This record gives sequence, C-alpha cells and structure tokens, in this order.
Amino acid sequence: MKIKMIYAYLLMLLFISISACKEDSRYAVQGNDTTPPGAPTNISWKPLYGGARFHYDIPKDEDLMTVNAEYTNERGKTFFFSSSFYKDSVDIYGLGEVKEYTIYLYGVDRAGNESKKEPVTVTPMEPAFSRVAKSIEVKPAFSSFFLDWENELEQVINVFVDFKYREGGVQRELVSVFSSNKDIERRYIRNIYSLASDPVNVTVYVEDIYGNTSERIEVGDIFLLEDFALDKSIMRIPEANDSTIILKNGTRFNTGVPAMYGENMEGRMPKLIDGIIDRYNNLNYFHTGGDRGRTGNTADRNVPWNIILDLGDYYELSRINTVQRHSGGLENISRGQYYRSENCGQFRLYYFDEDELDWVLCSEQQTPIPVGISELQFVLIGEAGDEATLFPDDPQYTKPTRWFRYECLRCFDNNYTSTNANCMSELTVFGRKAN
Repeated sequence: MKIKMIYAYLLMLLFISISACKEDSRYAVQGNDTTPPGAPTNISWKPLYGGARFHYDIPKDEDLMTVNAEYTNERGKTFFFSSSFYKDSVDIYGLGEVKEYTIYLYGVDRAGNESKKEPVTVTPMEPAFSRVAKSIEVKPAFSSFFLDWENELEQVINVFVDFKYREGGVQRELVSVFSSNKDIERRYIRNIYSLASDPVNVTVYVEDIYGNTSERIEVGDIFLLEDFALDKSIMRIPEANDSTIILKNGTRFNTGVPAMYGENMEGRMPKLIDGIIDRYNNLNYFHTGGDRGRTGNTADRNVPWNIILDLGDYYELSRINTVQRHSGGLENISRGQYYRSENCGQFRLYYFDEDELDWVLCSEQQTPIPVGISELQFVLIGEAGDEATLFPDDPQYTKPTRWFRYECLRCFDNNYTSTNANCMSELTVFGRKAN
C-alpha cells in the first residue's frame, strides 16, 4: 500500500512538472519570433450601454497573450481593450452615440506580434453620460443650489456646472466640476451671496472618461433663498430631563420629549452655543458620558438624545451647521475624532408647532463621511462644520417657531449603527425672522 502511494505521488509530481513546462513556454522569450498569432474567430457581439461585448473562439497559438479590441473615435484618439489568453470575451466602452462603429479584434503574442485585425460593426445602446445628462435636476436652496442625478450604470462621469450671478454689484462667472460613479447623487454649490431678487444663471453638461460630452443643458435663471445665522446670545438650553416648553401665551406645555444630558467629565451644554469650536484640546464640547445622554439617568441609556433650543424669539427655520468634537491634539493637523467615534452621524430635525402642540419632523439625515482625503483635509472640513437643510429635498422655511430640536440617533462608527454618540462642539441654526 505504501509503495502504491509513493508511485502515485511521483506520477503527480511528473504531471505537475510537465504542465508547468508547457505553461512556461507561453511566457518564455521567443528569440527573433516574427510569426503573428492567429486571429480570434467565430466572433459575435451584443450591445452594452456605450459599448459592446464580444465573444469569440480563442486562437490556438501557445504563445498567445491577449485578444485586443480597438477603435478610433471622431477626434482621432484610439482606445484599446484587452482580454487574457484564457478568456473568450472582451468588453469595450466609450462609444458616444447610438450609431454604427467599426471595432477591430486581433490576437497578440508574447513577442508583441499582432494577428490580422478582424473588423466588426456594432451599434451600442445609449451611453451613461447622456443618460445622466437627461436625469439632472437643479434646485435652489439657501445661499446655494444643488444638482440631483441618476447614474444607474454606475460608470465614472464628470458633471460640469457653469453659473453666473451678481455679488456686491460685481458679475461673477464660475465653473464647478463633480466626478461620481454613484447610482444616485446630490451635489451642492454653496456660499453664493447674491440678493434673493438677483437670479443665478445655470448651464450644465456631462462628460465621460473617454472624452464624450453631452449637449449643454441651459437650466436658465434660478432664484436662491435667503437666511441668516440666528442670535445665540438670546438662546436657552433646557435642563436635562426637562420636557416642558413655554408657549406664546406664556403657559408651560409638556411635550413628552426630554432635553438631553451633556455635563459629563469636561463636557458642558452651554458650550454648544458659545461660538467656540473644539480645537487644540480646548475641550469645548458637551459629553453624555456614553450611558445616560437621553435624560441623565443611566436607566434611560444614551441615544436617542435630544438637543432642545429655546431660540429666544420666533423664526422661520431653514438649515443648521454642526461642528463635531475633534480633540485632535495641539498641532491640530490630525483627524482625531472627526466623522467617527463619539460624534453623531445620523439624526432627525424638528421644530415645535404651537398650533398642533407637537414636534414636527422635518427630516432624518446622515452626515456623509469624506473619503480619499488627507488627515489635514479632515481637520479643515471638520472645522468648517456640516450643513443640513431642514427640508433637504425641497428647501423651504418652517412655520414660525421658537423651539428647535435635534435628535441624535447613531454615531458614525460601524456604518452608522453605533450608539456611541456622546459629543458635539457647536450648533448654529439659520432662518429668518417671523412676521
């Protein structure tokens, strides 16, 4: 039995050695080889969005390395797409119109020799960039506007936004470019300080990575909404576990929603509206302690906790800006806790309606986590704060109200599932004075 096992083992080693030698011959240098490989045969194709997929019989040459497909566009630029010697298909993209194109398929061997190029005429489906262009919607917001689009093919596209407006009597003309491959996308253009009566003229177009460009879409004039940061000096934060508010007629009303606790360790609730953000380890934030943020009682746990603000006057609210706890060190160049542990990533926004005697939910949102940026960029973005419009899909003002509520649901960690949301440094509320 043992001799048979040894014999079988030796046979297996011999087979592996022969197979390896045979495979190595494909990669071996062929000296002065000038013999081209065979071309792919029995070629068929099917249309893709802005491209085509080819199937074929692989050439039998032992030194075949790839099967290539190529085409030259109207601007004289040639694109190459390759598939390895063991795969019987290749995809090509970058065809900018629904019309006939000639694509050439050919084999390439180890020495770089090319086979005869086999022409194939194809007609692609509508490409991603033009589909995205048709889906774009532009909507005005507060000192800003935003673009929504769909890209169900999730191909990389660039959206160009040309916009013109007057600021301080000076005509400004700017261009913004957004790159994305998300299936559903929203991008803002912010900090446009024109008068509400002055229009912003917008034109957009879309480009793909192959240089194809859509027609320019003349959106025309849009009118932005105006607001301002509310006066924090007249605001008041209720004591922890206080669920009463004062109505316009002076009566006290129990809303059933307790104000949060944030006085743990060095944290203090008044720091939330003192105009100072957490920098250089100045410890300027509130802190729930991680186990009693909702009311201050450990039995009531941490999240969801509610920041309730008495605004001190009646306003029509529009948006907020929040600054997270950082504690990134005295050099202030590292990410610290921005967009992760202890900061709130998922939340709801409310205002109190005195006609209905109830909190009105405006929206539930998540603060997006920046990707592909440096530690210092995290600091710069974090210190600027994160803006959230109360009605993000259709920006507008609330009814006149004196009471605002921010309900924290989850931390950033573990894809917005962590309950470890304990801190915030600064909260600014925007709106306009109610008539």
